[in-house]
Amino acid sequence: MAVRPMVNRDSQFFWDGTQIGELRIQVCNACGAKRFPPGPACQSCDEYDRGYEVASGEGTVFSYVVHRHPPVPGKELPIVIALVDLDEGVRMIGEVAGVSTGSTTEVEIAVGDRLRIDYHKVDDELTLPIWRKA
Repeated sequence: MAVRPMVNRDSQFFWDGTQIGELRIQVCNACGAKRFPPGPACQSCDEYDRGYEVASGEGTVFSYVVHRHPPVPGKELPIVIALVDLDEGVRMIGEVAGVSTGSTTEVEIAVGDRLRIDYHKVDDELTLPIWRKA
């Protein structure tokens, strides 16, 4: 069984988006500041007037790690986890699929690589965003 994300009133819009293939970023309706991960109040102006925009789904690898241990429920190790600078100006962390992790020095990903979003439907209630090399 896979580990499931926490879904609450602050993040529901994000998970609703992944279900239909949209990468949604929280935007403050008062000042326009973008935020990820989503939260209740704007970190720029302290307002609670939240909205969202649909992101392009493209970004650049800021940093990454190859996770080899400990085991992760529902995942076959190793997995690549990247911190992605989205073109919209926020950072998001996520799994990068489709890259080789043969040895500790032979990984098919590097800081600065371009990535694009994809989606992994876990079940009828959960679709996870994943990243692939562009």
